[in-house]
Formats: sequence, C-alpha cells, structure tokens
Amino acid sequence: MFRENISLKPFNTFGIDVNANRFATFSSVDELTSLLRRKEENEPLLILGGGSNVLLTKSFDGLVLKNEIKGFELISENENEVIIESGAGEVWHQFVLNCLENGYAGLENLSLIPGSVGASPMQNIGAYGVEIKDVFEYLDAFEISTREMKRFKKDDCQFGYRESVFKNIYKDQFVICRVAFRLSKNAKINTSYGAIESELQKMGISSPTIHDVSNAVIAIRQSKLPDPAVLGNAGSFFKNPVIDESLVEKIKLTYPEVPNYPAESGKRKLAAGWLIETAGWKGKIVETCGVHKLQALVLVNYGGSTGKQVYNLSSQIIQDVEAKFGVKLEREVNIL
Repeated sequence: MFRENISLKPFNTFGIDVNANRFATFSSVDELTSLLRRKEENEPLLILGGGSNVLLTKSFDGLVLKNEIKGFELISENENEVIIESGAGEVWHQFVLNCLENGYAGLENLSLIPGSVGASPMQNIGAYGVEIKDVFEYLDAFEISTREMKRFKKDDCQFGYRESVFKNIYKDQFVICRVAFRLSKNAKINTSYGAIESELQKMGISSPTIHDVSNAVIAIRQSKLPDPAVLGNAGSFFKNPVIDESLVEKIKLTYPEVPNYPAESGKRKLAAGWLIETAGWKGKIVETCGVHKLQALVLVNYGGSTGKQVYNLSSQIIQDVEAKFGVKLEREVNIL
C-alpha cells in the first residue's frame, strides 16, 4: 500500500525531483482513514492534490498522501440553479468542462486553471473577474485529529484574495474531500475583462455562450502561459499586491502608466506581473530556472532546477521590486 523513497517529480507541476519517504494514494474517505491508521507516530504528513501550487524545496521525510477522490454529482436542481458536488481529486479543468457540457454556467471564466477541485476553495482561485467564492456552496473536509468529516459553508471558509481558512488557521488540519458549487442554468456572461472581449472579437463572436467564453479564456491562457507538461511551472507565482492609495500616487510620479485597480477598504491592487517586468526580470534565466518570456508572473523550470534555486530566484525578484517601488510581493505558491 505504501511506496517508499518515491520521487515526487511526477506529482508537482514544477517538475522538482525530490523524494517522499513514504507515499500512497487514496480515492475515498475510508481509504484515507485506513492510511492514517498506518501513519507512524510523529511522522510528518503532506496531502497532495494536483501539485500545481506548490514548490518543493527539499525531500519530504514523512508520509505523502495524494488525493484522488473522484465524482460528479447533481445534488439539487430548480428551474434556475443547480448544486453540483465534485470529488476533490478531480482535475479542475475537466470539472469545468463537465459543467459546461451540462449547460451549467458560472465557471467558464475559470477554464484551464491547473490543479484539482479540492485546491480551488483552499486558494479561492480566480481569473477574469470570477472567484470561487462567487459560486461556492459548501465543502466536506476530513479533520485529521478527530478522524471526522466536517462541512464548511461559504462564511466558514473566510475567503479572501487567494486565501481561505485552509491556508492559515486550519492549515494542515483538514483534507478537503468534496466541494459543491451553486451554478446557473441561465448564463450571465461575464466579459468584464477586456482580454476576453478582444478574444471574442477575434473569433467573430458578438453574442457569446458560456462555451465561447471558456474557449476565449483557454485561448488567452494558452497564448501567454506555459504548459506545465512542457515547461515546469506553477502558474502565477506571486499575488497581485494590495497597497495604500498614497503609495500608488507615489509610484505614479515616476510611472504614470502603472496598472492599478480598486480593492477592498479603499486600497488599490497593482499588477505583480507589471512590477516584475518593469524591474527588468521578464524573460531572465538564472541557472536552470527563470521568469517566463511572455508572462512575468510565472517562474519556470527549464530542466533540472531545484526547488531552492526557484525559491532563491523568487527572493531576488521580491528584493528588486521592493527596492524599485516600495512594494513587497507575496508568494502565491506554497513553499515546502
């Protein structure tokens, strides 16, 4: 049941080659419970999903369990809405496509985001004007200490910008097993991000369906983001910083073109990719890793890079951006 001294390279999208002392997969709560009974006392534990938002900087001297819980279930339905429950181990993009095929709207702007369904509420993933919290209904999670299942509703998750309770106060305490979403049968097309409008115009579409929006998002992402199967990466490595308006005005004195957007509590959100590019990092290669030539938010492994090399690169970028703009970037990727 357990495999020993296993390389985790196939299980993280950065393609970092580190080992796990012991490794197993589970496809049900019963299997997870059985595996945890065999966990040695004080043995470190790591739960992996799609491995798309993690940077492994060293081998893991403990037990790694990979979540492969599947399932796609219609929980309830009325003339306007459905609640769809998915296993946490489902591939996120495939889940989105399944919803689209059934005519369920709300996730089309989140097409082609790498990772698993279980990671989506943990990160409160978002793209092109939509976040998970906009469609989230509940999740069922296994509490490791009590071996019991608990249900978390939207308010329980305390969603923030790429944040939830599972990334902070409940970190490493729960295993997300199932996630449910409230989706619409009557699509409210969201093309508020200009890139989608431009892509739809290129496609010659003036009255888009949810499939059209999804296809536009896929085309945009493929045009500027590297495929992890070809070039190791974890998507956006940094969060877009949220800062005081006074600092934005200070930056504008030198860079009047700085992209900035309204954020919570009267603050402003800056584009981390613009900051990194303006600091001169876009397309730079350091040893066997670097900053992607088309999207400065993405750090890539060109082959054979270690997690420490990627981490050190990110530290250099953080230092340079802070020195140039007075803005400290925060990593979105989990560092292990």
